[in-house]
Amino acid sequence: MTTNRFSATIFGWVAILIGVSVILAVILLTLMYTVNPSFGKVNDVFNSVIGILSMILAWGMYAEHHAKSPLMSQIALALVTVGAVFTIIGSILIIYDFTSFLLAGWYSGVGNALIGLWLVAFCYSLSHTDRLLQNLVIFGIVTGAFMAVGLLGIPGIFAGIDNIESMPWYLYVAFFGWLGTYILFPIWAIWLGRNLGVRSHYGKNQS
Repeated sequence: MTTNRFSATIFGWVAILIGVSVILAVILLTLMYTVNPSFGKVNDVFNSVIGILSMILAWGMYAEHHAKSPLMSQIALALVTVGAVFTIIGSILIIYDFTSFLLAGWYSGVGNALIGLWLVAFCYSLSHTDRLLQNLVIFGIVTGAFMAVGLLGIPGIFAGIDNIESMPWYLYVAFFGWLGTYILFPIWAIWLGRNLGVRSHYGKNQS
């Protein structure tokens, strides 16, 4: 990467934190269903933390992205910033009981989808270069594409659908976006972190 070693190490740790935050969010969601519903509130907090950290990572990677794709990097940065805002809105809606988990989930899902679009644009700009491992780039594109499925939840927001019994069939597809966020995204983020400079922090060579 063209970022200096200090910056690469910092944003490498940001990427690691994203991965850890997603893993904790999944664990908390599991505990909510198996132990105590109160764990759901903490899961909602972590959903917004994921969005905020993703935005920080995108801003940190902007110079690299802009060097490869000036226009697309600006669009992608706007998308990930709006995405982070949507994840925060989704968390606020459910934490303070303004809506049920469903409507709040549309906001969070769309936010994650916008982050996924940034991920696709970022990784695509680095394809066929030696800036990142190509397997990491390809995996990032696939991950972002899965996350972007959450955009199908936009009609749920406009219609204010907050009851699963009245939910149109096509909105069920939007839930698949969470598979990208909760399963693939932490793998990509931790992998990125290890290749961005975290290993150089311990005196090892970067990939």
